[in-house]
Amino acid sequence: MFGLLLVAGSTVAEEVGISVGKWETAHGKEKVLSMGFLNSFWTTIFLLAIVFIIPKDFFAPGFPSGFVFNMASLPTFLPRVALEILQAYATVYAIMRADRSTFGFLHTITIPLLLVADILLAYSVSLPQIVGMSLIITSLILLFINHGIRRAGAWLVVFTAINAVATISLFKYDITHFNSVEAEQAIVCLVLVIFFFFMALAKEKKNPLRFLAHPVFFTQSFLIGVGGVAGSFAYLFSTASVITAAKRAFTILFAMFSDRIYFHEKKPWVKTMSFILIALGLVLLASSTN
Repeated sequence: MFGLLLVAGSTVAEEVGISVGKWETAHGKEKVLSMGFLNSFWTTIFLLAIVFIIPKDFFAPGFPSGFVFNMASLPTFLPRVALEILQAYATVYAIMRADRSTFGFLHTITIPLLLVADILLAYSVSLPQIVGMSLIITSLILLFINHGIRRAGAWLVVFTAINAVATISLFKYDITHFNSVEAEQAIVCLVLVIFFFFMALAKEKKNPLRFLAHPVFFTQSFLIGVGGVAGSFAYLFSTASVITAAKRAFTILFAMFSDRIYFHEKKPWVKTMSFILIALGLVLLASSTN
């Protein structure tokens, strides 16, 4: 249950931050690659602060904590870094081109694929959890039947949903067998910050650090950072497929609100019906998660 609470809180923070970023970028006040930099900046700062400030075993006793990085993890860690760069790059463009609710709904494709990965990696998945995830998948089918998903940017979202299976599975494997969450995520996020910083300088001809001096962009980056850290630790408390199913469900809920309020998207009733199925699936996930 604690893992799901972390997911809920992290999703709220991230959705607000991402919606602000999409709004500002759509109105020409922020560039896409600079948004990628802001999305990773505070997550990196928070993770490094946790390493040096928060006591060991504070978040999840029994798991590696502090800056624990095992060189034996390199065969899985290095591919993850490469895939995370690709994932982050595709995600910022998917955020701009796709509706927020379309982004959330299509990301549910990750769930069945992660379930297969969890089973192959010998993680325990209960029958109620499988039923819950099946309800969430059914909601996506309902949307397709009723044309509740717009095509703009959909292929990018689908790519990030499939690629996430690899990045999440590698992350879960590393923090289970080798590294602490802080070390694993801090290194990956630092690489992303450096990548987007130089990409923004080269392509957008602007130093993305300057955005942090503006309250709106600072808040955007800060909220995504809080959400990113909380969501990272959630994976310690359940399987990757369960935590991801919960995250996708909460994302859809809050994306529906942001789309309706800020972006005036159509067909809210179709999406509401789909979310009812997702909510039922989420209840089953929560009832089977410690």
